Amino acid sequence: MPSGEELPGWAHGLGFARDGSGFALLVGCVSSGAAPGAGFCRQQVAVRDAGAAEWVVRRSPLPELRPSEGASANLLALGPGRALIEDGGGDRPERTWFTRDGGRSWHAVDRRAAGEVAEIPADAVLATECAAPAGALPDACLRERVVVVSPQDGRRRTLAGAPSLGAHPLPAAHREPDGSWWVTGTDPLSGRAAVAFSRDGGRGWTVSRLPSPMDRPGRHVVVAVGQDAVYAAEMGEVVPGEPVKNPMRALHRSPDGGRTWQRVWTTGPTGEPRSLLGVPVPGPGGRVEIGGELSGYGSVDGGRTFAGLRDGTHYTRRTPLGLLREGSRCEYELSADGVRWSEFRLACGRDSS
Repeated sequence: MPSGEELPGWAHGLGFARDGSGFALLVGCVSSGAAPGAGFCRQQVAVRDAGAAEWVVRRSPLPELRPSEGASANLLALGPGRALIEDGGGDRPERTWFTRDGGRSWHAVDRRAAGEVAEIPADAVLATECAAPAGALPDACLRERVVVVSPQDGRRRTLAGAPSLGAHPLPAAHREPDGSWWVTGTDPLSGRAAVAFSRDGGRGWTVSRLPSPMDRPGRHVVVAVGQDAVYAAEMGEVVPGEPVKNPMRALHRSPDGGRTWQRVWTTGPTGEPRSLLGVPVPGPGGRVEIGGELSGYGSVDGGRTFAGLRDGTHYTRRTPLGLLREGSRCEYELSADGVRWSEFRLACGRDSS
């Protein structure tokens, strides 16, 4: 992946398609010495076309911001040359734009779900929307449902056969390397943490309950599929013990693709790892890494024991191009196997117009 260190401002919302094309949102601020907080921040988009040797800056539909405002936009990559930008929420109206030509043009789309689909297209992204009360903000939503963000037009559509996993299911945005889609949540009967996977594009789902160390549900569960096992990290507070940010309650391992699970790591009051940024990083031969708040930790026995790593506080997430690891500002790494990583840099200079 080529670097784009000279891109203006700072980058966020980075996303890739399976052909190597990519998008990133850019925010570059121009300040004025006339008064504190004077000036403006321009929001643009960086695009890498498939096979291109460099990133280019293109206009985005996002408005200029005051320096005191935080950038709230989100970007979803939806396949080769396709992406969705979402902006607003809270006190600002929600607005959404879609491109199918690599950011050369953007078209406003309705964010409300438009109908229903029985199958998840290959380049789609899974997300949620509030079902009750309809249109409520996240803090006021009583029940969510799984939706499919279409790579054809950027519209949301409900998934007809979505698994029943409580009031707040959490789908993994992208398909895993083995072709599976995952949704996590709670078992409707017991209220314990549970996961579901589909290997036929979302038409049918297999649900299994995790052997959680606690009866009460945690925050959520994140899943990562490796070459020889699937890992499910159960997030939530652990009592007793000092509070930590992004706490990980337990790590579960499945050697049979998610049908059965074994809890391999239970977080205690002092032992590490106790937190997780993003998803676990699975590797071959029982290797798995956890990027925590203060350090990274690696295991060579399937997550039963861990040793500290010199570096590893990265936030890691799945993309169609592989695992994406975000380190310090402007530094990124991609990996197809969780072992070998290719580094690249984006927008490493000072804010500029």
